[in-house]
Amino acid sequence: MKTGVLLINLGTPEQPDKEAVRTYLKEFLSDPRVIDIHPIARWLLVHLFILPFRSRRSAEAYRKIWSTQGSPLLHHSEALTYAVGKELGDPYLVKLGMRYGNPSITSALNFLLEHSISSLKIVPLYPQYASSSTGTALEKVLQHLAKATNIPTLTSIPPFYQDPGFLESYAALGRPLLQQLKPDHVLFSFHGLPERHIVQSDPSGNHCLEKSDCCELMNDQNHFCYRAHVHHTTQALAQKLALAPDTYSLSFQSRLGRTPWLQPYTDKVIPQLARKGKKRLLVFCPSFVADCLETLEEIGIRAKESFLDNGGTSFTLVPCLNSTPGWVSSVAQMIRKSGD
Repeated sequence: MKTGVLLINLGTPEQPDKEAVRTYLKEFLSDPRVIDIHPIARWLLVHLFILPFRSRRSAEAYRKIWSTQGSPLLHHSEALTYAVGKELGDPYLVKLGMRYGNPSITSALNFLLEHSISSLKIVPLYPQYASSSTGTALEKVLQHLAKATNIPTLTSIPPFYQDPGFLESYAALGRPLLQQLKPDHVLFSFHGLPERHIVQSDPSGNHCLEKSDCCELMNDQNHFCYRAHVHHTTQALAQKLALAPDTYSLSFQSRLGRTPWLQPYTDKVIPQLARKGKKRLLVFCPSFVADCLETLEEIGIRAKESFLDNGGTSFTLVPCLNSTPGWVSSVAQMIRKSGD
């Protein structure tokens, strides 16, 4: 019997049109781990205020990055799945499941269970833990497996923000750009979260966001803290890239709504850097392992325009890991080591 491997990423619309995007956003934003408010309030917010307006705007954004291969996130995730399967070889059976949209987690699990796997290794492709990403992916897997007669032995790959292979794979993409472009500043832009999500991740209720230095050291209180994971990712990459402390910073992108989200905000930081005289900017997005709407359109197009409009002269987005050989090997190694 083989070991099943389920790679999980967020998901993507099937087409860059309003109806397909609306279907995708409805599933995504109806998840109580994503918008964690009263179910009636969430329904009203999603159906009356978000979907009627955001679907069209998001469809326009998706069209800007859609390629002949379709959705970049799906294409890169499928390429990674194929390459990891080839790297692991015959003892493993590797499938991709998206938390929202297709190929779904359900279809991937059904395929693996039909092939009588002896064990299942779950790989949420999120470097830093968040309830709205890793948490909801694992919940979906467990909900489906709860209905199965034969449940294989389960192992979940933990957040890999400190994994040497992950860090070196990103650093390897950045080093030649640093040498070639000699940027004035390096920005590490991470997906944002509402501040309440961070507070909820703290079992003590009195650590996260209570002090300015609460993320400097990992402990029992911030073990699941996304913000702490982000800070450690940034520090580790800056060290690998030999960046001086005053030459880099971190920020948070992709916020939604009016409640407080993690700061500083990327869309505020980037024009500020340009106005402060930073002419050449290099941007990493280390909360993403595959290029997607948030990297290619939000940063690669809109953020670039903002930087140049405010006086910057050179803006470069470091590609995500996608299916680069070093990253493929790192994922395969994490899978082999898991459960040991």
